[in-house]
Amino acid sequence: MSGNAKHILIVDDEPKIVDVVKSYLERNNYKVFVAYNGKEAYEKFEKETPSLIILDWMLPDTTGVEICRTLRQKSDVPIIMLTAKVEEENILQGLHIGADDYVTKPFSPRQLVARVEAILRRVESDSPQILSFYNGELVVDFDGRDVKIDGNSVNLTPNEFKVICALARHPQKVFTREELITIISGADFDGFDRVIDTNIKNIRQKIERDTKNPRFILTVHGVGYKFGGS
Repeated sequence: MSGNAKHILIVDDEPKIVDVVKSYLERNNYKVFVAYNGKEAYEKFEKETPSLIILDWMLPDTTGVEICRTLRQKSDVPIIMLTAKVEEENILQGLHIGADDYVTKPFSPRQLVARVEAILRRVESDSPQILSFYNGELVVDFDGRDVKIDGNSVNLTPNEFKVICALARHPQKVFTREELITIISGADFDGFDRVIDTNIKNIRQKIERDTKNPRFILTVHGVGYKFGGS
C-alpha cells in the first residue's frame, strides 16, 4: 500500500457490512480504519485524521446525524451517510447537517467505492495548492514543489519536501515517526526512527529563525512531530 494512501474511516455497527466495505476500499489502495460506535468514531477521527468518513445512520450509542453535526463544528471532512431510511425528509436532514452524500442499504460496494473516489477527487481539486503561514513568512507550493521562507526558495531534498507537505496540510495533527517514515518511503520501508529526526533537523535549519525554539515544526515528546504554523 502506498504511503500516500487516503485514510477512510468506516463507522458502522454491522461487522458484515464493515468487512465487505473495508475489503473493497483496501483493494482500491485506501487505508481503512473502523469504528463500531460513536465513542470509537470520535477517537479514531482525532487519532487518524481521515480523508473521508463512511457513517451509518443508526449506531448503538448515538446517531450518525449527531456525529455528523458534531464533526461539522470543527471539520469539513467529507461524510457519506449509510442509511436504511429512504424517506426524502431523512435524506434531506442528512444533507442539511453537512453530509456530502448518502447511500441506502442494501448497496453495491463497488458503487460506494466509486462515490468515495468521486468525492475525494472533488475535494482534492478544491483544496488549496499553496499554503501560506505567518502572513507569508513561510509558503508551501505543493504543485510547484517549492517552499519559500521570507520570499526565498528553500533547497529541500525530496524527502524533506514530503515531510513538510504532510505536516503543513494538517496543522496541529501529531504525526508519529512511523507515520512520517511511511509517508516518505512507503509502508514496506524497514528504516529507523532517526531517519525522520535527521530530516526534521535539516528542515528546521532551512526554515526556522531559531532552531532551538522552532515555530513551524514542533516536537511532541514521546510521540513525534506536528506543524505549528498559523
